[in-house]
Amino acid sequence: MAGKSAMSRRGFLALGGAGLVAPYALTSGALGAQGQPPASDQVAVGMIGCGGRGGGLGCGRVLAVCDTWRNRRENLAQRMGATPHADFRELLDRKDLDAVTIGTPDHWHVPIAVAAAKAGKDMYVEKPLGVSIHEDLVCRQAVRRYGRIFQYGTQQRSSAHCRYGCELVRNGRIGEVKEIIVIAPNSGPGGNTKPMPVPEGLDYDLWLGPARWTPFTGCPLGGGNWYHCYDYALGFIAGWGAHPLDILVWGYDIHKAGIWEVEATGKIASEGRHDAVYDWDVRITFGNGVRLRFTPGGDHTRFIGTQGWVGISRGYLKAEPEELLKSPIGPDEIHLPVSHSHGGNFLEAVRTRVDPVSFIEDAVRSDLVSHVGDLAVRLGRKLRWDPVKEQFLDDPDANRLMRRPMREPWAL
Repeated sequence: MAGKSAMSRRGFLALGGAGLVAPYALTSGALGAQGQPPASDQVAVGMIGCGGRGGGLGCGRVLAVCDTWRNRRENLAQRMGATPHADFRELLDRKDLDAVTIGTPDHWHVPIAVAAAKAGKDMYVEKPLGVSIHEDLVCRQAVRRYGRIFQYGTQQRSSAHCRYGCELVRNGRIGEVKEIIVIAPNSGPGGNTKPMPVPEGLDYDLWLGPARWTPFTGCPLGGGNWYHCYDYALGFIAGWGAHPLDILVWGYDIHKAGIWEVEATGKIASEGRHDAVYDWDVRITFGNGVRLRFTPGGDHTRFIGTQGWVGISRGYLKAEPEELLKSPIGPDEIHLPVSHSHGGNFLEAVRTRVDPVSFIEDAVRSDLVSHVGDLAVRLGRKLRWDPVKEQFLDDPDANRLMRRPMREPWAL
């Protein structure tokens, strides 16, 4: 475990708002020391997904890139000096790769991650994790069964102020936790439903992959429209919620808090291509009495205790009373793992075979909050979730919806 993370409030404020946010691009410099080559010189990487988030995930020694868009893979391959691949299975078959980054649309995250684990590749997977609870559980099983390194794309775990805020909570500085509030940006209605010609250079059938077949309506053209289409994602309840929900599970063990009583409301558009839940209001009462409320709005996690509160986002750390932010974490107290670079931390984990800061179990735990909330909205009734058995209690319909059908020939 890491050493001290104590820092004064003045020290945090001196960093400035922008400086507190971990960079999205994965950088791997400065890992080498005293003549030892940096991990970036040792780890051979293939990038799966070359547009948007995926195109910014270059780390290590990039030898191969893959995308269903020909221009994206060819342009990135030229910039990286790498070999382009049209099919991720060809890239995973390569014997010269140690690891992959997976920056595809959400519905591909778990199928490719599972295939990567079976192929003996470590992986950096963009958030959120799966489009179903079943996918999350299968991914975790595959990562552990095949002994792979998994880093989740929740970059705030490599920010000192996020770590320190969670350590304050875990070490009782706010007293006993009573309530937790999580806020994430909203999804919304819209999206074209009129079929369009498939653009030149896009393998649309492979882009769809395990998702049900629908005519091309422009979803993969950019602008993130697919984020709000339930065929490909849960919407921002998961896609952006993954960040503040990750802070939730870093600061508090919701999987040890007893049975979850889940109630939720929300909207699903009846027109347009966007059919992800929006305007959600998810309320969870844990078996130990702690309450969680998850709603759209900003990007923030607040832990409220009997002696104060701590509020954490990727851009700031706040507390009441403010004196909490001057509290050092003692050597015998709980210290969370230290990472100064999310990509560098991943490469170091590949080299040392020690779990990185955003490991698979916590990825699943945070993702489950999105899933149970989404299903509570869609079913329109109270649900009870057992975090130990990882199933809904006395609700066969809800348990059936833990799994989504996959279009042949795709399967987990």
